[in-house]
Amino acid sequence: MTAVTTLDSSAAWASATRMVAANRDLLTAIAGVFYLLPGIAGAVFAPAPTMTPGMSGEQILAVMQDYYTTAFPMLFALSLLPMAGMLTMLVAMLDTARPTVEQAIKQSLRVLPTYFASQLLIALAIVPLSMALASVLVLFLPDRLAVSAALGLLLYPIMRTMLVAPVVAGQTIRNPVRAIRESVRMTQGNAGRILLFVGLAGVVFLVIYGLLMMFVGVVLVLLFKGEPQRLLGEAMAGAVLAFGYTYFVAMLAAIYNQLSSNGSGAVSS
Repeated sequence: MTAVTTLDSSAAWASATRMVAANRDLLTAIAGVFYLLPGIAGAVFAPAPTMTPGMSGEQILAVMQDYYTTAFPMLFALSLLPMAGMLTMLVAMLDTARPTVEQAIKQSLRVLPTYFASQLLIALAIVPLSMALASVLVLFLPDRLAVSAALGLLLYPIMRTMLVAPVVAGQTIRNPVRAIRESVRMTQGNAGRILLFVGLAGVVFLVIYGLLMMFVGVVLVLLFKGEPQRLLGEAMAGAVLAFGYTYFVAMLAAIYNQLSSNGSGAVSS
């Protein structure tokens, strides 16, 4: 029986920060192309609809349906870019050959269909499961509590499939089912530790993000009006989110390196 590796969160965080530092220039270029620019493009060409005070639930639903019906092609295209960006970053951090940006992009595009298919399969499994859990729990709990409990229970399969992206990028697996199975194998016995590690980092980032955007919002209100204020706000939010997402991807790479049975990582300090 294969021994289960226990995730060391402190070592994983130290490894993640080393990987970001060792690949700073490369990751900055990737984040700008795949995270920041798509965010700005979405703000310009597919801005979110404005909700006016006093709108009923039916009116809000109608506005959102119209928005997604109209903007779906643009939103779908823009959603693929962050996926490619994540895979490109993972290739850059996990490949011991230290590829250039161009080489990392080419490698990520080759495995992007596999990653997209794996995420689609996971969603097709999780969404019906969440609906079934909520339907059962609502028999014993209030509606809101039942939905919250069902979503909480779904964190387990999400954590077990968290490493699909580094598996695809690091092992160039082309079979989405095999990639999912490999992630499930690697995360055995570590779902709670991964949730705690990623969850704590997420909470810290949200606090920092909220404080920064509050400050940026005040400055922009004082200096700009109208559309320039909105676009600059979107750009600043995109830059901060790209920074946080870079560290999130590095955390995935660090977890993968630690739980992988075929190596200890690609980047050293």
